[in-house]
Amino acid sequence: MTLAENDYDVIIIGGGASGLFCASLIGQCGSRVLVIEHTSKVGKKILMSGGGRCNFTNLQVEADNYICANPHFCKSALNGYTQWDFIALVDSYAIKWHERDHGQLFCDDSAREILDMLLSECGKAGVKIETRCEVTQITADEGYTIETGKGTLTSNKLVIATGGLSIPTMNTTPFGYQVAEQFGMRIKSTRAGLVPFMFSDWFREMSEELSGIAIEVTISTGKHAFTENILFTHRGLSGPAVLQLSNYWEPGEPVRIDLLPGDNLEHSFLEDKQTNPKSSLRQLLIQKLPKKLVDLLAQRYWKDETALSITEIPNRRLAEIAQTLHHWELKPASTEGYRTAEVTLGGVDTDDLSSKTMESKTQSGLYFIGEVVDVTGHLGGYNFQWAWSSAYAAAKDLC
Repeated sequence: MTLAENDYDVIIIGGGASGLFCASLIGQCGSRVLVIEHTSKVGKKILMSGGGRCNFTNLQVEADNYICANPHFCKSALNGYTQWDFIALVDSYAIKWHERDHGQLFCDDSAREILDMLLSECGKAGVKIETRCEVTQITADEGYTIETGKGTLTSNKLVIATGGLSIPTMNTTPFGYQVAEQFGMRIKSTRAGLVPFMFSDWFREMSEELSGIAIEVTISTGKHAFTENILFTHRGLSGPAVLQLSNYWEPGEPVRIDLLPGDNLEHSFLEDKQTNPKSSLRQLLIQKLPKKLVDLLAQRYWKDETALSITEIPNRRLAEIAQTLHHWELKPASTEGYRTAEVTLGGVDTDDLSSKTMESKTQSGLYFIGEVVDVTGHLGGYNFQWAWSSAYAAAKDLC
């Protein structure tokens, strides 16, 4: 099979969130637009996101929610196309949505509605989409010549929206980074982001025993802390708070967990000595934490005191136990890597891109949008908003 047409105003490589949205906007300006996707279907990551309900944006989008070597880079795009703009588009399609914790917005029904909306916008704009289309070579002269498994294509402008390396089962590749390097651009080193922690020490066995239990904690490393749920798994720790922290964690660093955020456990123990003098330490703690967790912590940290009444334990020892629970220190061996990562940290160096247009500073007519760029959002719809905002910035310049 070969492509019927081969000459376009704009070709977009990558049929994910940013690529489809950008294509629809450029097509609405009357340009001839083609989206090339190397896999069998477009929008796969949209469909699997948010447990199948697509956390499509967040009510609280700020530049501080993003990680980038240049913390100011994302401001222009985020201000140019806001969460309110995308919500208005969603509302225009009568897609029902709801807000969850921390301003996260999800479809009531299915992520398929967001993908169908983008495909409808592309259809109305006359955008052509070609799947199973592998790009083998790109050359630039006055425009771009793109060699594919389905023939040779030419375009005046080229947009790279190929995503990162997360979730390799979706056939992710470093293609976008290779294109950037081909045209003299730099790449910030990449690694897995929004990803669970794995352990190889004593905690691995403990986490296996606690697998499936979730609790709200504050987890921190260095200057960064997040208060949300963690989830014990058979490999270590996951859950929203862990995924958030993974973006900032460096290999070899410990993480600290406050198992009872907002509680002053030492003060509570002293009060219990007056009000619950016959209660054991175990009885008091299982009112605050899962029983299994309390028992496993006791085995490791206060085995001799667990059955004693609170009055039999010296205040100094209670202070030590409280300190352990508020400042529980663990040392991850690694993250689970790209296999389960939701995003890729690093990517195309923003110093080589215009923050207003997403155009390369080293190659005229070449644009990079979405996850391929060194801009990574926190968990909670921020990465989709970056996809929409960066796509809009490029489209506005290309129209």
